[in-house]
Amino acid sequence: MISADQKRVLIARRPSNVDQGGLWEFPGGKLAPYETGLEGLKRELHEELGVEIVRARPLIRVHHEYPDKHILLDVWQVQEFAGEPFGREGQAVRWVPMEELVNYPFPAANLPILRAVMLPTDYLITGEEADEERFDSLLERALSEDGVRLVQLRAKNLDEAAYIARAERALRLCRQYDAKLLLNGEPALLDAVDADGIHLTSARLMDLERRPIAENKWLSASTHDQKQLSQAAVLGCDFVTLSPLRTTPSHPEVAPLGWHDFQQLVERAGMPVFALGGMTRFDASHARAVGAQGIASIRDFWK
Repeated sequence: MISADQKRVLIARRPSNVDQGGLWEFPGGKLAPYETGLEGLKRELHEELGVEIVRARPLIRVHHEYPDKHILLDVWQVQEFAGEPFGREGQAVRWVPMEELVNYPFPAANLPILRAVMLPTDYLITGEEADEERFDSLLERALSEDGVRLVQLRAKNLDEAAYIARAERALRLCRQYDAKLLLNGEPALLDAVDADGIHLTSARLMDLERRPIAENKWLSASTHDQKQLSQAAVLGCDFVTLSPLRTTPSHPEVAPLGWHDFQQLVERAGMPVFALGGMTRFDASHARAVGAQGIASIRDFWK
């Protein structure tokens, strides 16, 4: 459940006499026979918190293997509800600012959910702009007018010194609008620019054997198939892009995944996935309906 200001999340403490008791979790429970995910959500939150769900959307589906069982968490984000939530079964409940969720102990299966909760639904990949003044103007417009809060700085045409200079300016702008900035390049770039994380190309992703940056930084990667998604999980990526969903002008020779294959790959990804490749904001609802965190785009946000 998300607060009206979109800045806080409701969590509950598991009773001490149950499995993983004392840890915090997102309220919910098991589906009854023949219930849909939304029906089960409405019933469980009424029973646990005394609220009525008005509006909710799918967030992420997480398959998790415990030593003795396999579980599937079908997670929804409650965007509007009626009533004041309280621990109807005697459990402790608390509204927590999103940035403080990392300070609470959760079951291991909840970790991908934490990432999904803290990530926005739009992921801007910057365009190849030669003019620095125009670059700054386009980035600020995306941040201020479109409300973009997650940015990947992609600039293959710049040398390292020029890239670092652009990254420093981009970081100042992102800080101004409370947005996260990821650098597309070698992980060592974080030694020069204290950005929020690194985005790995699929080639870099496949060359690495372990997570290359600290846990308190965001790590994302470009993926195109199951092998690369599995490698992203091995490295502990926090989220990925999966492409191309559609044929794109930049890569017309690459066969698109299409919605069906995209959904099949997302189902087992185990982390938030942004749909990339011909995506526009008109595709955002469809992307989320098939399991995506949201959409990633250059052209739709960079204009």
